[in-house]
Amino acid sequence: MELTLEKFGPRDFADYFRLASDPKVMAMITERAIPAEEARRNYEELLADNALHPELGHFRVLDERGTFIGLGKLAVKAAAADQAELGYMLAPEYWGKGIASRIAGLLVARAERLPALRSLFAIIDPANIPSRKILINNGFVSREFKDFDGLPGEVLERTW
Repeated sequence: MELTLEKFGPRDFADYFRLASDPKVMAMITERAIPAEEARRNYEELLADNALHPELGHFRVLDERGTFIGLGKLAVKAAAADQAELGYMLAPEYWGKGIASRIAGLLVARAERLPALRSLFAIIDPANIPSRKILINNGFVSREFKDFDGLPGEVLERTW
């Protein structure tokens, strides 16, 4: 399956909400589905993040038919940042098929092409063994465990 990354735009909220409102997708991220009003606020922040850098941000992941299957993220807090956060969410019907690994690989390759970036980090629920495996297989190493808004998190990092 060929995958394409395309930045989320103002008309793509429905795709984002499909993931954010799904309790299975969000179980290892926020431990709850996100209601519409909160998701709308989060989406506005996502669009603002997308405006920071032409090559970085939040991406719709599309299959070879152009079907939306998930989200990939290379987010920075400032245009001149030297570190980005890598993340991904995938619709449940695509789980267990190696697609999340491919998304992570595409995001890592994109990040490595940008001369200003020197590292990536990812935050996962320590119980999310599949995501941990994906990140380790993409060159990430565990750096610390900490609390994120009352939820447990493991921070993994990849430098080059």
